[in-house]
Amino acid sequence: MKILKETIDILRDKMKLIETTDQENLCLVGPVRMPIKQDDFTATFNWYSWVKVDKMLTIEEVVASLATSNLAFGQQSSVLVYGDFAQEEDALIRMHSICHTGDIFGSQRCDCGYQLHESMKMIADNGCGAIFYLADHEGRGIGLFSKSLAYLLQENGHDTVEANQALGFEDDTRSYEDAIRVLEALRDKPVTLITNNPKKLAALKAHGLLADHHVPLWGGLTDTNRFYLETKVQKSGHILEELPTLNV
Repeated sequence: MKILKETIDILRDKMKLIETTDQENLCLVGPVRMPIKQDDFTATFNWYSWVKVDKMLTIEEVVASLATSNLAFGQQSSVLVYGDFAQEEDALIRMHSICHTGDIFGSQRCDCGYQLHESMKMIADNGCGAIFYLADHEGRGIGLFSKSLAYLLQENGHDTVEANQALGFEDDTRSYEDAIRVLEALRDKPVTLITNNPKKLAALKAHGLLADHHVPLWGGLTDTNRFYLETKVQKSGHILEELPTLNV
């Protein structure tokens, strides 16, 4: 199907190609105005999404290829931006790994949903920041189907790390390189990371993007995720700067 010039004219200025490798670029789309309401929290973010594309494609060719790309059968990542992200000195960043069960279903087997929604509030309160929602990070990079198998192993005594390894995976296969490329395209000043994970801090530090401190995010502790959180600290090296309190 031929894409009309009118369509291309509308979209071209909202699409940007970001160089990554010799074979691929990232195509970043946005901003899209995104008013959000969660319980009593309301804020308006600017939403961006990105996808990997062949290095040789132009913006026009990316648009023309959409109908045959089967993007619905994969996952694409997003970033929600708040405030004057390019210019403000103090920007809070959350690199959030997709968690279908925690973010969507509200599962209490983890603290992911709590961390996602709390980060949005923290960024809005700060007046500037961004949440990177990383679509290929489910289950620390093993995918949703494999995560369901890992959960069954956890119900039979494995911790999170042991379950992933029992399925043939490393404990954590996540990469932050694509998200960092997008961050660099949106902002060239250091950022403050909302995290307990030293691997996320190391990834941004390697690119010279990290402020001299980070913001911890502990909370949402329940009886059903206590062991999960303890494993994060004991086996994955997460930085415990304050004790989470139990939700009752």
